[in-house]
Amino acid sequence: MAIFLQEAEIEKLATMKMALDAVEQAFKLQGEAKAENPPRRRCRMEKGIHHVMNASLPTLGFSGLKTYTSVAGKTRFHVLLYGIDGQLLAMMEAERLGQMRTGAASGIATKYMACKDATRLGIIGTGRQARTQVEAICQVRPIASVLAYSPNQEHLEKFCAELTNSLGIEVRPAGSPEEAVKDMDIVVTATDAKEPVLKGEWLSKGTHLNAMGANFLVKQEIDVEAVRRSACVVVDCAEQAKLEAGDLARAAEEEAFYWEDARELGLVVTGEFPGREDDSEITLFRSVGIALGDVALAVKIYKAATKAGIGQPLPF
Repeated sequence: MAIFLQEAEIEKLATMKMALDAVEQAFKLQGEAKAENPPRRRCRMEKGIHHVMNASLPTLGFSGLKTYTSVAGKTRFHVLLYGIDGQLLAMMEAERLGQMRTGAASGIATKYMACKDATRLGIIGTGRQARTQVEAICQVRPIASVLAYSPNQEHLEKFCAELTNSLGIEVRPAGSPEEAVKDMDIVVTATDAKEPVLKGEWLSKGTHLNAMGANFLVKQEIDVEAVRRSACVVVDCAEQAKLEAGDLARAAEEEAFYWEDARELGLVVTGEFPGREDDSEITLFRSVGIALGDVALAVKIYKAATKAGIGQPLPF
């Protein structure tokens, strides 16, 4: 019998280590051509948008989809998980699941692309997605300090205080986006910006950049120069990135980047392509968010839930 898991139960069951393990395994299967991930589909509603994204992990015996609606400023997420026989196994509220999957994707990209001795992290954006970015990166690199920027001073101060307390490292506010980027080993953009919040001229040699906040072609978190300066550009899904990565699209229009040079993270995880060839390179992971990570993490959450006897039975 299928089960229903609420956000509070997801919060209890899921850990960042679980998310990192799930996402790394999913990208490895992607690189081995043992997973499928069609691009996200969207359709308009009277007062919003309905988004649907699905993926399958045949060798693990699971498939699933994430469906969510954005209406009147409110977004509601759900994941449906299916077994090898096509039976529905679980329905999950998926806001927290998605945040952890997104953070874990940047964590895995950082694991394979950032310099091994990276200790300084800068982040632009302090929303809910930003928290899991910092949590994941701190698990794959010996981060000693974080510099964060947000135009909302109240959000910024709360973000810094909460993460300093939970991670046990110094998380300080930056006075400008440039301050959060210059001289950093790792940089994250976690915004919903339509215009670039990061300029390539701010990036130092050896920096790894995770740009993960925008997944519409009309949005652009990083400028063309940031893409131009990146020796290695990695995406989570090449087909979906062409439909949603506005900053890469702008760079391609200006011939600062060529789509055929983009590598999927799965091929970096399997070792077919290097994520970094030199400690002086600037590297870029451009994430648009794919269902493969959602489904992989949902599998681990479902197994943990059934083992613990957590979840409300569904009548089918």
